Amino acid sequence: MQARSTLKSGYLGLNVASGLNMLAAASILVSMVSLCGYAQKATPAKPVVVQPGAPGKPTKVLPKTTKAKLPPIAAADVEFMQGMIVHHAQAVEMTALIESHTENKDVRSLGARISHSQADEIRFMKRWLIARGQPIEGASHDMHKHHANMSHGMMPGMLNAEQMEALRKAKGDEFDRLFLIGMIQHHGGALTMVKELHDTAGAAQDAELFNFATDVDSGQRAEIRVMEKMLEGKSSKEKQ
Repeated sequence: MQARSTLKSGYLGLNVASGLNMLAAASILVSMVSLCGYAQKATPAKPVVVQPGAPGKPTKVLPKTTKAKLPPIAAADVEFMQGMIVHHAQAVEMTALIESHTENKDVRSLGARISHSQADEIRFMKRWLIARGQPIEGASHDMHKHHANMSHGMMPGMLNAEQMEALRKAKGDEFDRLFLIGMIQHHGGALTMVKELHDTAGAAQDAELFNFATDVDSGQRAEIRVMEKMLEGKSSKEKQ
């Protein structure tokens, strides 16, 4: 009996010691985790400005005072943006006539899409110019001198005063026809402006401008195809 009691006491002693050792180990682990977390909070990673090296050359760590610089822009870039603001503004003016001049749902839907997209693009172009310290207004007159395809002092594709007046006076089917013809002409002028930009040496090197000009080209080509089909549909109905 005494041997059993002694053995049992020994087991209890071992269990208690083992439990104390586990508690101590757990306490040490928690302390280490806490210290690691504190160290991470106390010493946050410092931002590093790195300049990629040329092919085969190592990268360079630049000073903390280094500031990002916008890429250089060509005069043609500025002229394109300033001129396209004026160009887009006439398209928005044309679409503003739709609500009171036609009930055609297809023309209304097309006009709303053109109005919203070009108004958004005007805001983008203004921000682009302001960010680069360039004027927004007053440059359209200089822009006119740089386009070989201009007519009566206007940029490519823009409607002249007579065309705009005819559009304002038209109603219903006649308005739809004049609007579609006029907007196809207008979009074609924008494509010419994009082509002239890309054909100018040193122009369109700015990534934002290049992407914008590319979007203008692809977007307006697609809308021209839509408007041409709408005109074909109207012509077919008139012949029936």
